[in-house]
Amino acid sequence: MTSIERTAYPRFKRLITAHELHLFFSPTREELEWAADATDSGGHLLPLLLMRTEYVHIDALFGEPGKNVIDFDLIETQFRHLMRVAVSVREGAISSSTLLKRLRSGSRKNATYAAFREVGRVIRTVQLLRYLSDAPLRRRVTAATNKVESFNRFSQWIGFGNRGVIADNDPIEQEKVMKFNALLTNALIFHNALDIAEIVRELLEEGWEIAPEDLAHISPYLTEHINRCGEYGTHELGIQPEAYDPKLDVDFTQLREQDLTAAGLDQAA
Repeated sequence: MTSIERTAYPRFKRLITAHELHLFFSPTREELEWAADATDSGGHLLPLLLMRTEYVHIDALFGEPGKNVIDFDLIETQFRHLMRVAVSVREGAISSSTLLKRLRSGSRKNATYAAFREVGRVIRTVQLLRYLSDAPLRRRVTAATNKVESFNRFSQWIGFGNRGVIADNDPIEQEKVMKFNALLTNALIFHNALDIAEIVRELLEEGWEIAPEDLAHISPYLTEHINRCGEYGTHELGIQPEAYDPKLDVDFTQLREQDLTAAGLDQAA
């Protein structure tokens, strides 16, 4: 997993020592004495210090000074061009791939390209600050990232032939291999999901109580029961499978409400 500080702008140094964190964020003795005199409650010390403190050394965390400043003046002067390009892409007058090709040509001298780059830095900076300050957002990002990585590992486990290396140089054949692997991966995920649902139904019939929180921790990327090197018969391909029941007698309403609340969408819902 690529860490957040290596994908968002501005970029943190890879390693931040405990000494640097102490230097940049610890209040001085004078600030502590002032805060103690200014409030009669220990619970108010931290908010008071945060309101008063200016972290004059924090720029050092973002790398070399002067190279991480967003050029808002360039964005302002190129704003009409940026809006024109955005509307053209939205209305289908130009494709995204064509736009990227045009912007890449002489990109360092292209003011519109540079302005788009600065806008991207603004967006990434805002997202980084949200990520750092919003614990529910960090949990959602981590959960989504884990799902993607689990799918990729499952897909790589299935595509074990030739150690997963696509030996053909033909782009069409490469695309076929990737799509066939994705098709097989999704078929096995579907198969696992049906098996899990059937087991849950059997447990419910036996009188077990199945909580939605328990099912939320079950992954369909199971491999222990799959024999990749087994015998594959084709005589059953023409057999029509029985209709499957996608419904479970489990109330997932509470989980959905928790997800909406964590995402800040409960009022809109």
